[in-house]
Amino acid sequence: MNTNSLKVVTNIWSKIAKNATTKELEKIEIEIYKKMLNFFQVGDFAYMILNLSTAKLEYISEEIEKLNGYKNSECDLDFLINSIHPDDFPHFISFESTSLNFFLELPVEKMMKYKIRYNYRLRTKSGEYKKVLQQIMPIQVDEKGNMLRTFVILTDISHLKDNHKMKLSYIGFDGEPSYVDVKPLETFEPTENVLTNREHEILLLLSQSKTTKQISEHLCISVNTVATHRKNILKKTKTHNVLELVKKAIDKGWI
Repeated sequence: MNTNSLKVVTNIWSKIAKNATTKELEKIEIEIYKKMLNFFQVGDFAYMILNLSTAKLEYISEEIEKLNGYKNSECDLDFLINSIHPDDFPHFISFESTSLNFFLELPVEKMMKYKIRYNYRLRTKSGEYKKVLQQIMPIQVDEKGNMLRTFVILTDISHLKDNHKMKLSYIGFDGEPSYVDVKPLETFEPTENVLTNREHEILLLLSQSKTTKQISEHLCISVNTVATHRKNILKKTKTHNVLELVKKAIDKGWI
């Protein structure tokens, strides 16, 4: 993953924070402490305040060092998102997108009566991964239902979970119903780069309607070598002809 990962996540958040009015952080401090009482901890934990409209962490507690080995001054939002296990990241995006829809459908007066809960693996300074439970609760919502700030808490649950299954739940308060193990509305699968650099070069030329002979001359390799590459490309991409190959390459973002 790279900084594009942050862009994907913040694009989701921006939709729920759009046009939100702001208040000074100090004015909602008492709300934060109240929300903390709604979280039951079963291991080392750290908490933070996330501004959705700016996609920045306004506060992160010193306890983060117990979780990932890094001081809070070393951890910004981009760093934490890119610390999520690569295999868990597509599910993380799915959960965030599904949660966006959940909150957008809630009446304004109910938005602060729910917290989001899901788990994933987080990379530590030693290079190992810990299983963490992430819980998120709105702490600032304007009169239009635009969410501005959330209170986020990460808890080490490595000692509790014996598998990597990720679960999304919405926990209701003040009499609101809870929804446990929610099925995501959509699953974002990572696009795998199945081709070598040379094969990718040939794919690009094929997409430009170049013939085998023209590719051979352009890359200064034999016609037989190009033919072998073409055969391997079709096999790797599970396509049967150039037209099908190029269409799939465009859909998958290979070109």
